[in-house]
Amino acid sequence: MYDQYYEFQGRPFQLTPDPHFYFESGTHRKALSYLGYGLAQGEGFIVITGDIGAGKTTLVGHLMATIDPARLTAVKLVSTQVEGDDMLRLAAQNFGISSEGVAKAELLQKIEAFLHAQARKGLRTLLIVDEAQNLPVSALEELRMLSNFQLGGQALLQIFLLGQPEFRDLLQSPELEQLRQRVIATHHLDPMLANEVEPYICHRLKLVGWTGNPGFTSGAFAAAFAATDGVPRRINALMSRVLLLGAIDRMSEIDAGVVQAVAADMGLEADMPEAETARVAAPLTDSAEAAPAPSPVITSVEPQVDTDIPALAAAATADLQELYRIREEMEEMRRSLAVTAQLGAKEQKVMQRLADVAMRLAQAEARSEEQEHALRRVLTLLVDWVETDEPGVRVA
Repeated sequence: MYDQYYEFQGRPFQLTPDPHFYFESGTHRKALSYLGYGLAQGEGFIVITGDIGAGKTTLVGHLMATIDPARLTAVKLVSTQVEGDDMLRLAAQNFGISSEGVAKAELLQKIEAFLHAQARKGLRTLLIVDEAQNLPVSALEELRMLSNFQLGGQALLQIFLLGQPEFRDLLQSPELEQLRQRVIATHHLDPMLANEVEPYICHRLKLVGWTGNPGFTSGAFAAAFAATDGVPRRINALMSRVLLLGAIDRMSEIDAGVVQAVAADMGLEADMPEAETARVAAPLTDSAEAAPAPSPVITSVEPQVDTDIPALAAAATADLQELYRIREEMEEMRRSLAVTAQLGAKEQKVMQRLADVAMRLAQAEARSEEQEHALRRVLTLLVDWVETDEPGVRVA
């Protein structure tokens, strides 16, 4: 919807990882350098970890898009909680090897034969395993055994392991000592820095034809960082909703207030540090700092049962009668004005009377509203007093 309103050529903040939108933040640049180093070594394991939504899958997608298929065969599999034998079958299937009804020993021979065939063609083989934190020790050990295949002292298979932060803890298990010794590089993807959020958002927008509509204030980018902690997927989800709201309300500029409102609606406001919230909210007011929100106060309220409700009702009725009289008088003056429209002096007198009556009407209406408010207040207190088991205590 918003992409049509703002005339984008696509959706800039879709949640599905797309290497086309790869943005090289500082931490992603380091990760890509480690991956390049690993490819140059041609052996061992490279481990990349990061929080959910940090951009691991997008990073690998970008890497695979840059790989020359004439020099390297790259295969990616997303792991589930599978044991060692099932991991072998998953790897074989991704290599194009049939594994149905094949014993483990024979399957290993087929995988080794495939790797030798690739090497004879001058191709190296790379296996990329995503969501590695879900793998049990047995599956990781099978991957280590696959990395043992060699030809003339050169490893035939290299493996990249991508996972969430808990995968680093798993690697410290005593059972994985041998695999740990074969890890030649590791990197943890951190969230983006505050000064990287604006280039990131603008980068994705420009890829779909954004030319400045809608515009974004500096406070909007600061609010986006505060609400998402710089995590790319959170930014994508937030900005997608922000642009949707912008399209619905036909906004040409997005400011911090819009971003904060959407973040609060998404439940991201709770993640915003108090200092960041105050700093981002400042551009909205351009005045003194906002007062803290008052907390609910439990007060003791004695219901005013002895309040003269009949008197209030009588006063309200009197005011209504006064309104009716004033309206009738105004109608009479309008008729008189129509008859005496050609008489200048009389017209002025009638107009003066009309102004006086209009003032009386405004005063009567104000009194009527006050009486109605007071009457409702008393009735509310009475209802609270009747319905509660402990009269006199209510939340203000």
